[in-house]
Amino acid sequence: MPVVSMTVNGKPVSGEIEARTLLVQFLRENLRLTGTHVGCDTSQCGACVVHLDGIAVKSCTTLALQCEGAHVTTIEGLADPDGPLHPMQEAFREHHALQCGFCTPGMIMAALDIVRRRGHDLDERTIRDELDGNICRCTGYHNIVKAIAAGAKAMAKGGPVRQAAE
Repeated sequence: MPVVSMTVNGKPVSGEIEARTLLVQFLRENLRLTGTHVGCDTSQCGACVVHLDGIAVKSCTTLALQCEGAHVTTIEGLADPDGPLHPMQEAFREHHALQCGFCTPGMIMAALDIVRRRGHDLDERTIRDELDGNICRCTGYHNIVKAIAAGAKAMAKGGPVRQAAE
């Protein structure tokens, strides 16, 4: 069996895997990083979004061997375990942008990619268009959109996220 080596959340990792092993399987089963979820296995729901060399990818349709030598960031790699949440994570918490939480890791990772590509000043339409391919079955997206806008602004300022008065 082939061996794959990559950096995950800043740490070098490697493992012997079958050639058909998906990145999401490698993360969850080999590395026990279970924040990346499997929702559809067809790249439609976005629950499995991670960053591969800084770009959002759906790990349920990415072979682990394709990531040889790459840098992968999962939801577990956004904040220090003993430190504060990443501003986007804090925005999701502050704006009640989750219910069951299943889609949340993928939504946050997708949101960070939106900010990377579109900047820190995001309007509702842009966020909704950019979330195409990330499905939430619980929230109706309203608070997710508010959280992404707030998280993007907080990332620009480098400060904490505060919910605006309704």
